[in-house]
Amino acid sequence: MKKLEAIIKPFKLEEVRESLLDLGLECMTISEVKGFGRQKGHTEIYRDSEYVVDFLPKLKIEVVVIDEMINSAVQAVVKAARTGRIGDGKVFVTDVEQAFRIRTEEAGARAV
Repeated sequence: MKKLEAIIKPFKLEEVRESLLDLGLECMTISEVKGFGRQKGHTEIYRDSEYVVDFLPKLKIEVVVIDEMINSAVQAVVKAARTGRIGDGKVFVTDVEQAFRIRTEEAGARAV
């Protein structure tokens, strides 16, 4: 099993969600996060005062999938989240050694 973690722009959530649902991936975790990469934040003006926003709002999507589906899932996220502008985000893939469903005590791929 693999864990896909994607950091995306918030307004792209629905497109990414629909792309993953089209693959049959119905379970995912969404977290509101803040961060920055190469874009290094930006300046804003509020009540005639300029200030720097160092950490930009992003969403983190976490999905655990079987090994055979990971490439399709990554491609779906990248295609749906891409705007072509700086700050589109990142996708990380890591190995998952084991998974357990608490309610039924199922383990492995059956728990996902």
